[in-house]
Amino acid sequence: MENIKYYTLLKKSNKTLVDLLADESDFSEIPNTWHVVVVDVKNSTKAVDEGKHHQINLTATGAIISVLNTIRKEKQHIEIPYFFGGDGATFIIPNLLLKKITVVLENYSLHIKRNINLTLRVGHIPVQDLNTQKTVLKIVKHQLTDQLAIPIILGNGLKKAEAIIKSTFTEIEDINFKKDLLNLEGMECRWKEINPAQTKKKVVCLLLDAVNEKDQRIIYRDILTKMDTIFGTFNSRQPIKTKSLKLNFSISKIWEEMKVTLANKNLTYLFKNWLKTLVGKWYFSMSENGKQYLNQVSQLSHTFMLDGMINTIFTAEQPKIDLFTAYLNQLEKEKKVIYGLHVTHASVMSCYVLDRKTKHAHFVDGTEGGYTSAAKMFKVKMKALN
Repeated sequence: MENIKYYTLLKKSNKTLVDLLADESDFSEIPNTWHVVVVDVKNSTKAVDEGKHHQINLTATGAIISVLNTIRKEKQHIEIPYFFGGDGATFIIPNLLLKKITVVLENYSLHIKRNINLTLRVGHIPVQDLNTQKTVLKIVKHQLTDQLAIPIILGNGLKKAEAIIKSTFTEIEDINFKKDLLNLEGMECRWKEINPAQTKKKVVCLLLDAVNEKDQRIIYRDILTKMDTIFGTFNSRQPIKTKSLKLNFSISKIWEEMKVTLANKNLTYLFKNWLKTLVGKWYFSMSENGKQYLNQVSQLSHTFMLDGMINTIFTAEQPKIDLFTAYLNQLEKEKKVIYGLHVTHASVMSCYVLDRKTKHAHFVDGTEGGYTSAAKMFKVKMKALN
């Protein structure tokens, strides 16, 4: 019988990221019966160039919320590993949930096409198929902050899955959109661009891949050690700080959110949520629950991923960015890594809020294209390497 609670029951590691990568003793094999599901906005770089970065972020966040809400409806307290990528997301799910989740995501893809005119690719591949192709896929659950545990992956399994799904994707044409399958409950995107707490700091989006799969653990440990040395601890370089959070009262912001959240435009929704945002200013500054929520936001923000590659967003001053870039250039020269870097003035955040006391998650990207802009640089280097 399939263990649908494999990830739920996986013991959390409280080691630092650097210590976690000292050896592979905490990592385990993902069950063969599980599947990798990938969603990805097609031609996202072009869409960013056309000014659709906000819509791309909303689309990726909406895909995660669609999946989490589908699992929540099962009422079995099932956790799954998932990864936010700015222009898409990756999930690892038990076979028992595969059909429900792919149906929901394909329906969501149709919704995004008709409301935002972006093509969201959806595909899946069994973990067993990845194992037969001799790619590694090992996982550990890591306590990143006091309140956020994240999956950490070693191996090229997820990259292989994404490459296969992208290369075999065909647009869905033979199914009709079903309004009742759309469930974006909890989706919110009400914050202004978030500037670094210190005026001299900038926001950095980094994508980094080890050239050789077998070297990932050692190389990533060395890079994270170097980041701690140059930029300070993980918490000190976090782009999301409570004092930097400011609500955006723009109607257009809620309008864009509504186009992802609802099947059809609804003026009542627009006005109601605009009023909620106005009241939010008082709630967050005056009420104890509001203050507590703001203090939790940075703890529950997804700013670091290791899904076989390092994907992270952090703040730093330019001289330190230059120092780190010189270090990465040397590693690249030695053919150990390939990286893409995007330096910008602020970060942006989209949110999943079911309960402001405990059940919320926040997905962070950089302005001016964020991860997608870093990926543009990364892809150019990959093409040159191949």
